[in-house]
Amino acid sequence: MTFRVDGALYPEVEPPLSLSTLAERIDFIARLCAAWDFGLLPDWETVSEVRRSEWIEAVEACQLLTSPTYHLLRRWHNLQSLPFLGSIPAYICDDPILEFV
Repeated sequence: MTFRVDGALYPEVEPPLSLSTLAERIDFIARLCAAWDFGLLPDWETVSEVRRSEWIEAVEACQLLTSPTYHLLRRWHNLQSLPFLGSIPAYICDDPILEFV
């Protein structure tokens, strides 16, 4: 990996210097999705990295069906869509500005 791993995603441990194993990548995807779902947006470097084809296996393995961000990652990788099992708060559905995000 050539990108800098965001230390904010690892508040309880020292962030890894690289994500070379499938398990490390799955853990990173889970942390990224959790943060993004709660409004902590990743930097552009991270978005560019996880959109690379090398991440398909980790995205497929994660199976975070309650995460809107996980479903976005699946779409970016042209993976088969899976059922969304989460809930979307009404205030999000009624926000006209969100269509521009």
